[in-house]
Amino acid sequence: MQPTSLLARFLPYQLSLASNAVSGRIAVEYRQRWGLSIPEWRVMAVLGDAGAMTQRDLTKRTLMDKVAVNRACKVLEERDLAQRTPNENDGRSHLLELTDAGRAMHDEIMPLALQMESQLFAGFSADELDLFRSLLARARSQAEGLSEDELAARHGLK
Repeated sequence: MQPTSLLARFLPYQLSLASNAVSGRIAVEYRQRWGLSIPEWRVMAVLGDAGAMTQRDLTKRTLMDKVAVNRACKVLEERDLAQRTPNENDGRSHLLELTDAGRAMHDEIMPLALQMESQLFAGFSADELDLFRSLLARARSQAEGLSEDELAARHGLK
């Protein structure tokens, strides 16, 4: 048995490789055409889809590190693609939202993103894509449902 055979079959590793390959391929387009990093595009995509949000909500929604979200937000603000407004529901935080220029860029990028998704998954049937989305959602739900204490207890670490 080869030393990498267990790793090659380890699903979290396979998910990471697939995610990095897909994100990396798409990121080339975002970087070359619009000068956006993956975190910057993810923040823009979420804001374009959901509207104004706090950085805390962006961190939860994207599952990115808060430092990466903070950096992405700062770059988007510096480029006048996003702006902060006071959060009327919480005087301590601000809402980040796309500017007109940010919405225009988002609207330009989304068709390309959907086209690239179509190209990346062209070998999959509609039923396979539905199943894949469902399985990914279940895996994420399972991961989010396991607390650190539960994981530690299952492995005799607590």
